[in-house]
Amino acid sequence: MKPVYTLAEALAQDPARAAKTQALTLDPSKPYMGLKGSHGLFASDEWWESIKAGRLQTQTLTGCIERTYFAGQDSRRGDQVNSFTLRLADGSTVDESIYTHRKHDIKLFVPGAMVTMVYALDELKAQPAADGGVNVARTVLEVYCVLPPHQPSA
Repeated sequence: MKPVYTLAEALAQDPARAAKTQALTLDPSKPYMGLKGSHGLFASDEWWESIKAGRLQTQTLTGCIERTYFAGQDSRRGDQVNSFTLRLADGSTVDESIYTHRKHDIKLFVPGAMVTMVYALDELKAQPAADGGVNVARTVLEVYCVLPPHQPSA
């Protein structure tokens, strides 16, 4: 599988993102907004170590792209897509955004392609979730993609 996105690379390209997320965690005037910070501030060394050590739960989804589409209200050009429906092994589907660092990798996201997405499940300040469970932010850590056998490789 070809790696097309990592949070570490995205944060290196946009360091302000981590700083803004950390500031919201530390802001006592916003008790229902942002991450709780139980396993370290977002993208801090402690946070990454919590992921590595398994203290901060992660989730991995792998499946086959069923369809691609454009989501959102912005105007689009031509056949631009930014989202896809992923069919998982159990037959369920999830809708997800396309994450890549390089625009040319968007062409990897076609029906039939296999995708693996790894998420950090970081607890939010606002608790509990609507279903009574733990309310978490699903932060995309890594995305891998492989074209179906009949497709030319990128």
